[in-house]
Amino acid sequence: MKNDTALIIIDMINKMDFSGGEDLLENTKPMVENLQSFKKEMQKEGLPVIYVNDNFGLWQDNVSDLIDECRKGQGESVINQILPDEDDYFIIKPKHSGFFGTQLDILLNQLGVKNLILTGIAGDICVLFTANDAYMREYNLWVPEDCTASEKAEGNENALKIIERSLFTSTAPTTEERYQSIFKD
Repeated sequence: MKNDTALIIIDMINKMDFSGGEDLLENTKPMVENLQSFKKEMQKEGLPVIYVNDNFGLWQDNVSDLIDECRKGQGESVINQILPDEDDYFIIKPKHSGFFGTQLDILLNQLGVKNLILTGIAGDICVLFTANDAYMREYNLWVPEDCTASEKAEGNENALKIIERSLFTSTAPTTEERYQSIFKD
């Protein structure tokens, strides 16, 4: 991977205690292992890993407090599999897009990032809106289909189609050999 690429992990630290949360949890479980091993691959490549996460109303808490609070919900098993490492970045967002009201764009600029790999939940809301905002900021994107999930499989598939068609972005899975080198020199 190019050194101007970052892995973005969206909303994986999540209580999933809302209407539809059980469906989201069930659809997330199969992709967590893919995301976990993909994250490890990207770390070996030296790519920055940036968690962009809802705040769950915890504006004054730190990351460990947010994680502890989210572990109290039904999403604990997912959280325990995809916890941020000490050298990962963690940005708290107030709304759906990872760019809205956050320092994400400033961080990416300081890191010299031009290419984003967007992963996480919910594919049909937060991943889609973050992808749209990244596209509007002229980042090169990849949204691997095997590292996103939504409450409904159909909603996730539709979001991925929009991302491909309207944002001209690959949604090929991480397992496809030809896409493992999507941002290589």
